[in-house]
Amino acid sequence: MTRILTLALGYAFLLLGVVGLFLPILQGVLFIVVGLLLLSRHSTWARRLLERFKARYPRAGTIVAGAEAWLHRFMFRINLFGRRLARRIRAVF
Repeated sequence: MTRILTLALGYAFLLLGVVGLFLPILQGVLFIVVGLLLLSRHSTWARRLLERFKARYPRAGTIVAGAEAWLHRFMFRINLFGRRLARRIRAVF
């Protein structure tokens, strides 16, 4: 379930980023990087693109590395919360 949600959010952010490249309201690159961060957990092509981005723009790469660490901690907490919730539901039924 978490994998499907992560992939759906990743592709949604990528789509929003591509639209944002053409609209002045949205920050296209930001949404693309967030989408790649989400997708890099499950797909190698996104991981490679993210590594290429970090190598080409080292200053932005440090920010992306910090965001990766934050996302890893956040996803761990969501998984932990989901497991606890599932145990409580199983205990009731």
